[in-house]
Amino acid sequence: MTKTSFDLVVVGGGPGGYVAAIRGAQLGMSVALVERAELGGICLNWGCIPTKALLHSATVLRACREAAHYGVTGAGEARPDLAAMVARSRKVAGRLGQGVAHLMKKNGVTVFAASARLAGSGKLALDNGATLAAKHIILATGARARELPALPVGERIWAYRQALVADAIPASLLVVGAGAIGAEFASFYRAVGAEVTLIDMTPEILPQEDAEISQLARKAFEKQGIRVLTRCAVTASSTTADGVKVTLEHDGKKIEQTFDRVIVAAGIVGNVENLGLEKTRVKVEKTHIVTDGLCRTGEPGVYAIGDVAGAPWLAHKASHEAVLCVEAIAGLPVHAIDPLRIPACTYSYPQVASIGMTEARAREHATRHGGDIRVGKFTFAGNGKAIAMGEDQGLVKTVFDAKSGELLGAHIIHPEASELITGYGVAASLEATEEDLMHTVFAHPTLSETLHESVLAAFGRALHA
Repeated sequence: MTKTSFDLVVVGGGPGGYVAAIRGAQLGMSVALVERAELGGICLNWGCIPTKALLHSATVLRACREAAHYGVTGAGEARPDLAAMVARSRKVAGRLGQGVAHLMKKNGVTVFAASARLAGSGKLALDNGATLAAKHIILATGARARELPALPVGERIWAYRQALVADAIPASLLVVGAGAIGAEFASFYRAVGAEVTLIDMTPEILPQEDAEISQLARKAFEKQGIRVLTRCAVTASSTTADGVKVTLEHDGKKIEQTFDRVIVAAGIVGNVENLGLEKTRVKVEKTHIVTDGLCRTGEPGVYAIGDVAGAPWLAHKASHEAVLCVEAIAGLPVHAIDPLRIPACTYSYPQVASIGMTEARAREHATRHGGDIRVGKFTFAGNGKAIAMGEDQGLVKTVFDAKSGELLGAHIIHPEASELITGYGVAASLEATEEDLMHTVFAHPTLSETLHESVLAAFGRALHA
């Protein structure tokens, strides 16, 4: 007979949910995980992982096309095989999904393939008719793509799921939304040959990033042939036999153009429906569950983590919250996550990664407190490893409190930015000052030397600028 009473039940099997289940089991709890679709959630199956697989295929394609530059002949005529790229990305996602299933079994987590809703104190009703009892319930139901009334998803208008399994390369493509998801799809489809237009309503692409980094990303995209329109929105669309005819409003002017396909990447909304929240003290604001620093909702014994609990909408934030939440339930000493210590990465070409405050935000913060900041910059054109790799375009930017030496923010644009940002993440977690970073020995030749040089530059000590 299947067990129905647990110490902890987690609803949602994404990078927040399955990590919470594992950590609970490690701490000796009896744990159940309820997932209505695939283990691993959107991130593993339809987000982080398959997009990175496609983007790596684009990187290999780019390398083949540029092979002659590195003294390699015969690869310059490489062409994309979209079907093979998509098949590989699905295989990668499938392999990791099997890995999550193995981890559940290994850790003794009971998995229910169902939907669940709160059904009274400490109870969950599953759509298969079962009722589960739990001392603690964690909601990790994630989020989904925001729908735009002017662009209903269909055969020619895609959300991220359709964009990940395309059966042909669009001749022309409009990407609506220039955040991380939109920038990544624009990069991939441009690399495989589509004529890409990327638009956003804000003044710059990647609007959450430092303004200087966003401007550099825009220039890099435009150099690749991506048409970028900011302060631009879609006001109407109609699907025809030839494509999608859209009306754009750009800087007060209307533009009508037909595209083969359109990708909608205009944000996300939390999955808060059908959870039985109506008769509880759980509060929802702007489609996200309100929690405190330890992931507790207004309902005793009910917690929320990950995308459904609000920004930043990042898989690693969800996983970290999972561990924090479960350890708090177990009575271990924990502290709330500082959002300024959560790195953000965009895996476009080039990549963009950041942690902490932008220069503008840091300057405002310092002014309010009667202080000042120091800003250091170092370009990859001065780094030996970057030059040897043929990837010498990009910038590392660091922002410090001028008086205390606290690292307030760090920003990188480079094809390896996502791997480099963790150096600053560790520094921020350890509360390292500029002196600590300047006295750190960085291996040579490495790209990470740029991190060191940027710190030195903030204090007028750069060696290779």
